[in-house]
Amino acid sequence: MTKANLIQQQSSSLTLPIISYEVAMPQPTSHLFEVTLQVKNWQSPTLDLKMPVWTPGSYLVREYARNIQDFVARSSDKNQSLISRKISKNHWQVKTSNCSKITVCYRVFANELSVRTNHLDVTHGYFNGAALFFFIPGLEKQPIEVTILPPKPDWKITTSLPSVAGKNNTFKAQDFDALVDSPFEIGIHRLYNFEVLGKPHQLAIWGEGNANPEKIIEDTKKIIEVEANLYGELPYEKYVFLLHLSNNGFGGLEHQNSCSLNYPRFGFRAKDKYNRFIQLVAHEFFHLWNVKRIRPKALETIDYERENYTTSLWFSEGTTSYYDLLIPLRAGIYDDKSFLENLGKEITRFLTIPGRKVQPLSESSFDAWIKLYRRDANSDNSQISYYLKGELVSLLLDLLIRERHNNARSLDDVMRQMWQQFGKEQIGFTPEQLHEAIESVAGIDLSDFFERYIDGTDELPFDKYLEPFGLQLKSILEEDPYPYLGMKVQAENNKQVIKFVEAGSPAGVAGIDADDELLAINGMRVTAELLNERLKDYQAGDIIQVTVFHQDELRTLTVQLATPQPSRYEIVRIENPSNIQKQNFVGWLERVN
Repeated sequence: MTKANLIQQQSSSLTLPIISYEVAMPQPTSHLFEVTLQVKNWQSPTLDLKMPVWTPGSYLVREYARNIQDFVARSSDKNQSLISRKISKNHWQVKTSNCSKITVCYRVFANELSVRTNHLDVTHGYFNGAALFFFIPGLEKQPIEVTILPPKPDWKITTSLPSVAGKNNTFKAQDFDALVDSPFEIGIHRLYNFEVLGKPHQLAIWGEGNANPEKIIEDTKKIIEVEANLYGELPYEKYVFLLHLSNNGFGGLEHQNSCSLNYPRFGFRAKDKYNRFIQLVAHEFFHLWNVKRIRPKALETIDYERENYTTSLWFSEGTTSYYDLLIPLRAGIYDDKSFLENLGKEITRFLTIPGRKVQPLSESSFDAWIKLYRRDANSDNSQISYYLKGELVSLLLDLLIRERHNNARSLDDVMRQMWQQFGKEQIGFTPEQLHEAIESVAGIDLSDFFERYIDGTDELPFDKYLEPFGLQLKSILEEDPYPYLGMKVQAENNKQVIKFVEAGSPAGVAGIDADDELLAINGMRVTAELLNERLKDYQAGDIIQVTVFHQDELRTLTVQLATPQPSRYEIVRIENPSNIQKQNFVGWLERVN
C-alpha cells in the first residue's frame, strides 16, 4: 500500500460513524430497560436499524423486537425530532437528511429470566446483546461503546467486555458480534475472583439458595484445567461465569469469554443434583472451543435476521454433551461408577423415545429451528434431540477409535485436530471436513457409520462398542412389571390428562389421543398416579376397555395390552472380562488425558 493510499484510508476512517449505547434502568420494578443509541458522523439520508431475531447458541427465532416500545429519534446536532417508520417486524428506518448526530431512544420490556433473554427487577438487570441492541446494516464490524447507568450506587456491573479507560461504567465491544456475545449482569450479585493457569476468572451469583461458592469455584477450577489440558491452551485473557439461582430454571448459554448459567436455587446439596450442575458448567465451558471457535461453516458469519441452517449441531452440541459427562470424571469430581450411571440414564432416555427411529441425527440438527424448541404432543414420536443422540453417537465414535488404537487415540484427538485446523483461526467447517477429521483419527473409512447413525435411523449398537471395554447394556424390568399400554398421563386441575401416546402402541392403535381425559379402565375410575398399579392386574394380551373424554365426547375404546417394556437401561461390567478388556476400560475411564 502506498503512503498516499494509506493517508486516504486513514482520512476515510475518521469519518466512519461512531456508535455508542447507554443502558439505564431508573425504575427496575417496571421491567423496562431504557436504551439510548447515539450515532455520530452520520452522512446518509436514512438510518436503518435492525433488531436480531435470535441469539447464537439458542437455535430458535425468538422475535426480540416484540419487546421494544416507545421508539423515538431525534437530531442531536439540530435538536429536532426525526421521522421514523417501521419497515418490517425487526426493521426501523429513520430519515436523517443533513443530520450528522442521531440519537434514538427506546425501551425494552425485560421480565423473562433465561440465559437467552433479558430480566430486570429490584435486585438486578441482566441482558443479552441480541435481545437489547440494534445493529446498523453495513456497520456490523464497527466498534461499539456501552455505558451502564445503574439505578443504585451499590449495583455492580459484571461482563466480559473490557472497560474504557477514563469513562465511568463504560465498556467496549470490537464489533456487533462481540456485543451480542457479552451478556451483562448488573445488580447486587456476589462476585468472586479466582485464577486458573495464570488467567483471571470471575463467578457472579445472583439469587438466594444453597450454592456453596467455595465448592463451586474449587470444582470449576478442576473443570477448566482438564479442558485446557485437552486442547492445550485457554484461548482468552479473562473468563466470566454468570450464575442465576431461580425457582426451577435450568439452562446455559455459551459465549467466547463467558457463559450464563441458570440453575434451581436449592439444587446444590444433593450429590446427583450438584453433579448435574457441574456437568452444566463443563458443557458451557467446553463450548468456548467447540461452537464458539470450532463452528460449522453455516455459523462462521452470523445472520441475525433468519435461521442459520447446519446439519452439524450433533457435533457442536451432542459431542459437547458427551464431554460434559466425561470431564467431571477426569477432574475427579465423581468416579467411573457415577459416570456409567449417568450414561445409563442418557441411554434410557434415548431408547424410550420412539422418534429415534424416525428422524436422522443430521436432520435433527437441521430442523432445530422448527422442532427441538417447539415441542408438541407428537414430538417424541417424530423427532430425536441432536443433544441426546449426538452425545451417544460421540460415545460410540470415542469407543471405536480407542478400541482400534488401544487407547492411543480417542475422540480427544478429533477435538484437538478440529481446534488446530478450524478453531484457532475461527474458520467454519463443513460436514465433509468434520467427517474427514474423524476418519483421519480413526484411521478407517467411516462412511457406513455416518450413513447408518448420523444420516440414517439405524439403532445404535451399544453392545458392539461397549464389549471391547468389558461392558454391556442391560435392560431392567420393574420387579412387578405391568403390561405395555403406551401412553403417559398427568393430573391437571383435577383431570387425568393424556399427554403423550406412542405411535404404534396399544393405546395408539386403539385410537386414544393426546389431550384426551382419562376416566376409567374396565368401568372403574383411574388416576395418573395409580394407572401403572392398575395395569399390574392384567397380563400381556389381555383386552381392556379404556374410557376417555375426547373433546368432551365420552368414548370407550378397546385396547389389547402388550409385553412389558424395560423401565431403564444400565451399563454393567461383563463377567470375567479379559485382560485386554480391562486395559481398555482403564484407558478410557481411569486415565486422565
